[in-house]
Amino acid sequence: MNIPNFSAGQIELFFLVLLRVSTIVVMIPILGERTTPARVKGGLAILIAFLVLPFVGHPAAGAEDLFTLGLRMGGEVLIGIILGFSCRLAFTGIRMAGDLIGFQMGFSIANIIDPLTSDQVSVITELQYLFAALLFLGVNGHHMMIQAVSESYTVLPVLGFHMTGALAQSLVDLSRNMFVIAVKISAPVVVALLFANLGLGLIARTVPQMNVFIVGFPLQIAIGLIGVGLTIPLFLHIAESLFSNLPAEMGLLLRAM
Repeated sequence: MNIPNFSAGQIELFFLVLLRVSTIVVMIPILGERTTPARVKGGLAILIAFLVLPFVGHPAAGAEDLFTLGLRMGGEVLIGIILGFSCRLAFTGIRMAGDLIGFQMGFSIANIIDPLTSDQVSVITELQYLFAALLFLGVNGHHMMIQAVSESYTVLPVLGFHMTGALAQSLVDLSRNMFVIAVKISAPVVVALLFANLGLGLIARTVPQMNVFIVGFPLQIAIGLIGVGLTIPLFLHIAESLFSNLPAEMGLLLRAM
């Protein structure tokens, strides 16, 4: 049995590749959640690093001190954080939409503990997140992320990270789109609930004998659940287009670096 010989340069390049790959694996949704065992994340990162390594060119040699090299290695970690962050913003917008709907339905007083984030979230938030996670896997979003890892070395070589104004502007645009996504998904249900509240207010003024609070809570829950059910096609359409645009957004971020 022949044991392969690895030179010092190859080992150094592998660890540089592993920095970027492992950070992306930890940051991407579903695979990078805290419920995924650390051994699974580590094994997947090492496997992807080995597969990508033959196609990665060696960084340009230069006389650099240890501090500069450490900063450039930190840049590799930042690349993974930024790419994973861009994908997580999509799920954050979906969660925010669920929070808005749940708040208007009155579910904010009956939150549950999300095992992924250990935060108190609305039932609607958790339901929409599960729908989004299934859709993300259905459109091969995890494959898109792995493909983005390999393509990132074509656009941005090892130790080639640069913080630019275009990168900062792209991150601001992605953060702004998170709120746009939340409004697009939640707007139909929230508007229906607002009209229901307006109608209840008019009834309370014209029929003072009616206890609006007893009638209002079940009515809001019923309208909210019906609205969520009727807007599922809209939710799936918005989420699918959102996940399909992820490769283009990550390519834009890589070119901005």
